[in-house]
Amino acid sequence: MSESLLVEHLGAVAKLTLNDPPFNRMSLNFMDELEQQVIEISSNAEIRAVLLTSAGEENFSVGMNLKQLPEGIERMGSAAAVFEQRLRVIRAIETMGKPWVTTLFGYCLGGGLEIPLGCHFRLAAQENAQIGLPELDLGAVPAWGGSARLTKCVGEHHALDMILRAKKISGPEAFRIGLVHEVWPISQLKDKALELAQTLSDMPAQAVRSMLNVIVDGREKTLTELIEAEKKAVLENRGTLDSQEGMRAFLEKRDPVFNQNND
Repeated sequence: MSESLLVEHLGAVAKLTLNDPPFNRMSLNFMDELEQQVIEISSNAEIRAVLLTSAGEENFSVGMNLKQLPEGIERMGSAAAVFEQRLRVIRAIETMGKPWVTTLFGYCLGGGLEIPLGCHFRLAAQENAQIGLPELDLGAVPAWGGSARLTKCVGEHHALDMILRAKKISGPEAFRIGLVHEVWPISQLKDKALELAQTLSDMPAQAVRSMLNVIVDGREKTLTELIEAEKKAVLENRGTLDSQEGMRAFLEKRDPVFNQNND
């Protein structure tokens, strides 16, 4: 594997680092390696959460390396195939049943926002973040599902404001409109993101997977469908080792230790 994506396993957390500082462009090799990691993580029961970040403290990512688009078309057969890979990878992140945490700092533009929009938790830097989908400045439009996911995340009002004006917003503004979950000084951002990923990895894996299956795409489901999905989740988690451990810990007035059957 090349150095465009660094992979570390920290207990039950997979830490993936885009490694092309200072701009951290999303190269063809990076996307190939990310897709492979998504496949491997999805089937690895020992990994229960993922942290996606980037090297350095200057920029998360300026997005796709546009100079490589002709090479990508030659390699994959068409521009549509290049973009389809990106849509496929983001959707796999979104639906694999394991929580993904990501960090937004410096430039987070184009694909540098579209991949984070497929993650379940986004933490932003308090200072110097410029977050947006500025494709209209290039006479183009978002192509990795960004307009759809941004609208789902922050609503039509804010999505129109950001996309049609090619607007870049700060970390605090992203928090205000509901685009990110937390804001931290850049010096603490990656540590806080790793802490969150570790906390999520300590939660009962089956219950986490069941809830992600209920909540992801929840806005497209009716209330009846969501209740049925929750009923299925209840059945999936009834009598599991983790549910037994949770009840014992409650009765014994101690913190539960989940996922012991995965060790």
